[in-house]
Amino acid sequence: MSKIESFDDFVKVHGILLAASGLPSKLYPRLFHKLASDTFDGGDYFQIESSEDDRRRRLLLTSQSMPKDSDVFLVDHAWTFRLPDAYKQLKEIPGLAERMASLMSVDIDVEAEEEEVAEELPVDQIIHNEIRYAADKGYESLRWLELEGLGIVDDSLLSLHLPSQFQDLVALSLIWNKIESADVVIQEVIKFKNLKALWLNDNPVLHKSEHQMTDEILQGCPSLEIYNSCFTPNYGLWALGFCGDIFGKDNPGCVQQDHPLCNVTSLDLSNRSIHNLVNKAFSVQEMPLLSHLNIRGNPLDQNSVGELLEVLKLFPSLSSLEVDIPGPLGNNTLEILESLSNLSLLNGVDTAIIFENGKHVIDSMLQPRIPEPNPEATLVDRVLDAMWLYALNYRLADEEKLDETSLWYVMDELGSALRHSDEPNFKVAPFLFMPSGKLESAVSYSVMWPIKNSQKGNECTRDFLSGIGEDKQRSARLTAWFQTPENYFIHEFEKYQQKLQAKAFESLPSNPSVSRSIQHSDGSPLLVYTDLPQVEEFLTRPEFVITNEPKDADILWTSVQVDEELKKEVGITDDQYLNQFPFEACLVMKHHLAETIQMGYGSPKWLQPTYNLETQLSQFIGDYCVRKRDQLNNLWILKPWNMARTIDTSITDNLSAIIRMMETGPKICQKYIEHPALFKGKKFDLRYVVLVRSIDPLEIYLTEIFWVRLSNSPYSLEKHSFFEYETHFTVMNYGGRKLNHKPTAEFVKEFEQEHNVKWMDIHEKVKQVIRAVFKAAALTHPEMQSPKSRAMYGVDVMLDSSFEPKILEVTYCPDCMRACKYDMETIDGKAIVRGGDFFNYVFGCLFLDETAHVTPL
Repeated sequence: MSKIESFDDFVKVHGILLAASGLPSKLYPRLFHKLASDTFDGGDYFQIESSEDDRRRRLLLTSQSMPKDSDVFLVDHAWTFRLPDAYKQLKEIPGLAERMASLMSVDIDVEAEEEEVAEELPVDQIIHNEIRYAADKGYESLRWLELEGLGIVDDSLLSLHLPSQFQDLVALSLIWNKIESADVVIQEVIKFKNLKALWLNDNPVLHKSEHQMTDEILQGCPSLEIYNSCFTPNYGLWALGFCGDIFGKDNPGCVQQDHPLCNVTSLDLSNRSIHNLVNKAFSVQEMPLLSHLNIRGNPLDQNSVGELLEVLKLFPSLSSLEVDIPGPLGNNTLEILESLSNLSLLNGVDTAIIFENGKHVIDSMLQPRIPEPNPEATLVDRVLDAMWLYALNYRLADEEKLDETSLWYVMDELGSALRHSDEPNFKVAPFLFMPSGKLESAVSYSVMWPIKNSQKGNECTRDFLSGIGEDKQRSARLTAWFQTPENYFIHEFEKYQQKLQAKAFESLPSNPSVSRSIQHSDGSPLLVYTDLPQVEEFLTRPEFVITNEPKDADILWTSVQVDEELKKEVGITDDQYLNQFPFEACLVMKHHLAETIQMGYGSPKWLQPTYNLETQLSQFIGDYCVRKRDQLNNLWILKPWNMARTIDTSITDNLSAIIRMMETGPKICQKYIEHPALFKGKKFDLRYVVLVRSIDPLEIYLTEIFWVRLSNSPYSLEKHSFFEYETHFTVMNYGGRKLNHKPTAEFVKEFEQEHNVKWMDIHEKVKQVIRAVFKAAALTHPEMQSPKSRAMYGVDVMLDSSFEPKILEVTYCPDCMRACKYDMETIDGKAIVRGGDFFNYVFGCLFLDETAHVTPL
């Protein structure tokens, strides 16, 4: 088809895309009309409105109404990119960075402009005004005094003689001053005998001797209930009344009255450092009407879970509760709701919905994740950080193959103004319009249509995780866009760590070797079928003869997975030897490799912290939060489960980026080795070849040669370098990149000279790590054993800056081009291994019980 001219042509060419989008079929003609006429009419129906609170725009409906499935709108793509090209495009395409920065609301100068400061009144004048204000309110003396941000120092605080002037003072705020002496503060403050609240926040004195000063102030002011915004152990009705908006400047609470909190219905006690909630003031007798309570951010460590729940049960009107989950009230929502059956809202979410969805942690108070301002960040840097809040992705495919890397895109200003909702009224899907009927003419859009009836003024929203429920870690994945409860994830991480640490090391029995030469008794050669050109070319020993018939072969050496279906189709029998072990996925798939090692050893130092994001996202987020809290390096590498040659692999310290990249396929997230050993300033890793004769007992051999794989560019931790393949990756023999081959012996000699180390010491550590990897597989997956299996695996190792080996991955049927192409000197320098003989000694070890040029592990 040369050109789409009719609606029937459109549906014929785009049928699969239309079905995948989810667009109702009755809107197909409307979409065709708008695509054919290039109609972008969203501006006639919607308006973009700035949202001051979170700097993100929102989209409002301006037409009178819009019924469900009544129309479809085209949304243009303002930027389309492959991830490795993002930085380069922002730097080189005129106006792109500026448009993206404006769209993502990061174009504002992050250095706050100096606000015009009103002329400050002298302290004496402020005190005079406060006295007059109190008198106007009918108070005989000043009981509430705020002296904030006035530059008060130690001497000026003494010169004010506040205790002698205001003996009845109930609350004193000295926030944002320059007081430094704890002795001066203590000397003055303890003279106030009726003081209920004292605020010294943001004064230098708090950084010098806070604990000693706190003890003396609390001892000298027994009536004090609030100190630096926190509740003291003496808190009672006054502190609760302050948080319930009963007591304040207009009502200092100095007049004795019975049950002053009797009309309190809502009480916010969040982040008050409350250790004990069992308090005679916090009771149903004092607050019989309490219906909403917020106790987030308090340790409550002097109460058991049972005590807290018993106290809360006594409030008959309590219907709404906000609390940390997990936290002092329990580890998950269901535990709390089962005890407090009267609640209708927990953390702002309907309890019926919580029970229905079985959510363990919920929070409707999620704040949008906004890129942290950095005065040193360029406009491009700001966009690179913020783009994960806006970018979406798709992957191209034609009849022959699926594209290896995803395309990311940012919708135009209208599409990007659609904010998230769990109950959206619009749906959006990517759509490729192919006007010529072929992929090369494709133009990418998004299509947007109403999925609920909406009225003028309604905000238009979409579900950022459409189709993804709790079974796919929905709550955790929302962390990409929102500030989700960190303590929940930290709790999950700590439980995971404890589980790993509990792993016990097991030893393998040292059983005698079971593999023997499989040569025919009559001396006839072994027939080998292979689909690997290197084996066909370089296996030249007379004991082996290549055959083109798999069913006739004694040995099948293939790059494809041989399953029961293939055996039946080709005529392969169980009597033939095969170069793969059953269940070897426990080694050669990256998520299973980490799982195998963790099952065997917990968290050995030679495996970087590794998470399967499909099942361990919460634990990973907890690890990330702990590292951020402790100011540790938070650089991670994401790797697809089962892709080679670093396809779809990326490096980042951006939490949103890590979570969003789950969308391009299953991945592991592994702590990046930010300080690797370098060779002449460049990163490198080591490829070893391991020959496996048997799993039970474990018989493995290491070939005497390995090869070093070097990056092409000097190593850097500069942020933009993470987009440079040749800086951070070492696989150069694909994609037309320059491959710098370094002979093993030459590398070893130069490395020893550069770092003043003995390579054989490092080599011994590497051998121990490699054996430990296969030992873990033998321990945890004994079902791998097969008497008819012999296999070769590539094992990739990297050294950190302390020359400790770290396992990277295990590869099935590794590419041995270098081993066959180059003659190599063995590590000990005692022999030369001819490249042309590589497969001769591999097959000799595996099938003839020989040990030439291999070392048993």
